[in-house]
Amino acid sequence: MRAPTPADRLVDVHGRPYFLWDVDLTLEGWLARVHGPDSNEAAYWLARALRDAKPDDVMEFVGWDRIQRDWPRMAPFLGRRKAFWAWWLAQVGRAVDAQ
Repeated sequence: MRAPTPADRLVDVHGRPYFLWDVDLTLEGWLARVHGPDSNEAAYWLARALRDAKPDDVMEFVGWDRIQRDWPRMAPFLGRRKAFWAWWLAQVGRAVDAQ
């Protein structure tokens, strides 16, 4: 059972999601980048969510297939959260290189 952040708490009054605390980008702008044509840019912005958002919130926007597929491009941007996501991917049968 997921417990995502309620919509009224996911973004601030300017439409910026809490997990993009250091950039001036709306949720719509973030989604456009995550689902955009540039796979490297998309992976970077998705990694920002994996790094700073609640896991339940990440799963509201993308699925396990996407995370596993983009792992090689995202992993360098995950910081201390890399081990957590590698562990969780392994738990759901989608093992990735945790190095």
